[in-house]
Amino acid sequence: MNYRIRMRNLREDRDLTQKEVGAIINKSQQGYSHIEDGRAELKIEDLIKLCQFYEVSADYFIGLTEES
Repeated sequence: MNYRIRMRNLREDRDLTQKEVGAIINKSQQGYSHIEDGRAELKIEDLIKLCQFYEVSADYFIGLTEES
């Protein structure tokens, strides 16, 4: 699974907006949207923050495993 799909699914499953999750990684709603849409890359520091926030492993987040 593409990490962008998992990223969107994790956010939507928790009924969070792009603006809310963007704030966690110090991005605007537009900046976060660009990552989800593939117009920008997710930095490793931001990946770590999101994994901690969602309480999932990086392997799960990037689609290497189905177990969080």
